[in-house]
Amino acid sequence: MAAERDREATEGRLIETIGAMIRESGFEKIGVNAVAERAGVSKILIYRYFGSVDGLVAAYVRQHDFWINFPQEMPGREALPAWLKRIFRGHIAQLRADPTLRRVCRWELSSDNALIAELRAQRERTGVELVRQVSRIAGRPEAEVAAVASLVTASVTYLVMLEEFCPVYNGIAIDTDGGWEQIAQGIDRLIDRFFGE
Repeated sequence: MAAERDREATEGRLIETIGAMIRESGFEKIGVNAVAERAGVSKILIYRYFGSVDGLVAAYVRQHDFWINFPQEMPGREALPAWLKRIFRGHIAQLRADPTLRRVCRWELSSDNALIAELRAQRERTGVELVRQVSRIAGRPEAEVAAVASLVTASVTYLVMLEEFCPVYNGIAIDTDGGWEQIAQGIDRLIDRFFGE
């Protein structure tokens, strides 16, 4: 039992360390030696617990990613539009509040390896199941739900990643809370129209 707790504590410390390092300087200075030194553990433990530094980054993503950790409890038909609005606002809020997650998103877009493929596959499984459930509850074709969900989630992710480099997009100040409220209200209206409200 003590060894399991020690392992959990060490894994947690390594995940916290990789998150801090990515937040501070991106991926440029991340290597197994630097992570091990900063976490105060042997680099052997990184390989044993995560397989590689990329495996450690993947563990960080699994712990913090909005869609991978999405709760599967669904509301009834009447509450579905308001629930979806809250979900998309939650996605915006989490990405805007977590600079590490934004850097990891950029890393995923510019890299391709087995760990990233598995992260994408996990998100895809969650997304497909969510689309299936929303389609069933709403009585709308899955293809329509998937298209709208893809447009909204991809747009939000792109704009949040862009915000620190490009403060205005289509006249919206995406580097301000007011600009993001404008975007969130647009998503709300899109959901209302989709549900015919």
